[in-house]
Amino acid sequence: MTKKKIGFLSGVVVFVIIDLIPFSGLSTTGRLDLALTLMTVVWWATQIAQPAFVGGIYLMLLIIFQVATPAQVFSDAWTGSIMWLVIGAYLIAGAVKDSGLGERIAYAFIVRFVRSWNGIIISIFVLTFILSLLIPHPWPRAFLIMSVIDVVASSAHMAKEDRAKLGLTVFAASCPLSGVFLTGDTSLNPLAVADSGVKVSFMSYFYYMSVPMIIAAIITMLLIMVLFRPTKEVSIDVDALRLKQKGLGAFSEKETRTLIWLVIAIALWLTSGITGIDVGWLTLVVALLMSLPLIGEVLTAKSWSGVPVNVLIFLTSAITIGVVGKVTGMNSWIAKTILPSSLPQNLYLLAIIITIGAMVIHMFMGSVIAVMGVTIPAFLAATTHMGVSPLAISLLVFSVVNLHYILPFHNMAILVGSDPDTGGGYNQKQVMRLGIPLTIVMFIVAVVEIFWWKLIGFV
Repeated sequence: MTKKKIGFLSGVVVFVIIDLIPFSGLSTTGRLDLALTLMTVVWWATQIAQPAFVGGIYLMLLIIFQVATPAQVFSDAWTGSIMWLVIGAYLIAGAVKDSGLGERIAYAFIVRFVRSWNGIIISIFVLTFILSLLIPHPWPRAFLIMSVIDVVASSAHMAKEDRAKLGLTVFAASCPLSGVFLTGDTSLNPLAVADSGVKVSFMSYFYYMSVPMIIAAIITMLLIMVLFRPTKEVSIDVDALRLKQKGLGAFSEKETRTLIWLVIAIALWLTSGITGIDVGWLTLVVALLMSLPLIGEVLTAKSWSGVPVNVLIFLTSAITIGVVGKVTGMNSWIAKTILPSSLPQNLYLLAIIITIGAMVIHMFMGSVIAVMGVTIPAFLAATTHMGVSPLAISLLVFSVVNLHYILPFHNMAILVGSDPDTGGGYNQKQVMRLGIPLTIVMFIVAVVEIFWWKLIGFV
C-alpha cells in the first residue's frame, strides 16, 4: 500500500474516532468540526493529494454536514481583503517578471557587488529584501533570483553541489525576509494579521516586524556561510555577467510602465495608514489598472493564468479552520485541553511556551498555513484574559512557524525550491543540515520580538 493510500485511510480513521468520542465541554457540532479539521490536517501532512483538493473537500464537508453555513465558511476569506490582495500580488509579480524589470535589477546588483562565495550569499539576501517590496510573493521572487544565480554559477564553473547550496540559500532567504513587509508574502502575512482580528497598516506592520525578521535573516545568512562552503575557490566571471546584462537590451516601454506602477503601489502601501484604505484593495486596483490602455498596457488576458486557483482554495480552507472553529467552540476547547491551565505572565516565558507549542504542532502538520489556522485561534483563546495584544500573539506564532523547518514539507517555499523543476537543486539532507540549527534560532527570534515590541511599546 502506498504512502498516499495509508494517509487517506488514516485521515478517515481519525475522523471516525474523533466523531465517536463524547468529549467533555465540546458540542456535537464542535466535535464534528474537530473531526473534519484533524482529518484534513492528516491528509495535508501525508500529502495524499495537492493541498487545494484536500482543502476544498474540507470546505464542502463543513457545508454538507451543516457544521457551518456557506456564509460562515467563505465570508471571512472573500468578503475581506486577503484573497483579493493575493490575486493582485500575483498579477503584479507576473508583471515584474514578464516585463524583465526584476531580472534587470538583479543583474545590476550582482554585476556591481558580487566577487566571492560569501558575496553571492550576501547578494541573495539583499536582493530578496529589495525585491520583497517589488514582487509581493516569495515564489516568483525566488525563481527570478535563482535564474540570475544560475548564470553566476555557470560563469564561475561551479560544481553541481555548490550550485545546490546556493539554491537552498535563495529559498531559505525568502522565509525571514518575506516577513519584513506586509506584502512580502501575501499568502501568509495578511493571514496572520487577519487571524488576530486587528487591522494593521503597511507601515505599522513594518514597524512591528522589520527588526525581528531582519535579525532572523542575518542569523540565517551567517549559518549558511558557516555550514555550506564551496568545494573549490569561487572566481566570478564578471565580464560574462556584464554580457548577459547587456543582452537584456535597452529599458523597454513595458519596463518603464511597470516601474511607474510599482512606485505608485509602494506609495499607496506606505500611506495606507494615513488614507485608511486597506492594502488589499490598493494592491488589486493597481494590478487591474495595469491592464488599461494609455495608462497601463502591462497586463493582458494571459496574465490571469499567473493567478493560481489552487492557492486561493487552499488559503480559503486555512482561514476557514480558524473562523469555523471559533463559531463551533473548537478553538476555545483546544486551548483549554492542550495548553497549560495557567500561562506565565512574563512575556518572555510566554513567548518560549508559544514557540515550543507552535513548533511541536508544526513538526507533525507541516503546512505553515494549516498550523496558523489551528494554533493562532487556540493561543488567542488561551491568552485573551491576559491583556496581551492579539496581534502580538498572532505575529509571534506566525514568525515561529514560518521560520521553522526540518524537512522540506515544513515550509512551502523550501518545498517548492527542492523540486528539480524549479531549479533549487538541493536535497532533504541539506535542508536538515540548515533546519536543525535554525530550530534554536526560533527561540532567539521569539525573545528578540518580545524585546523589540516592549521597546516600542507594542506589548
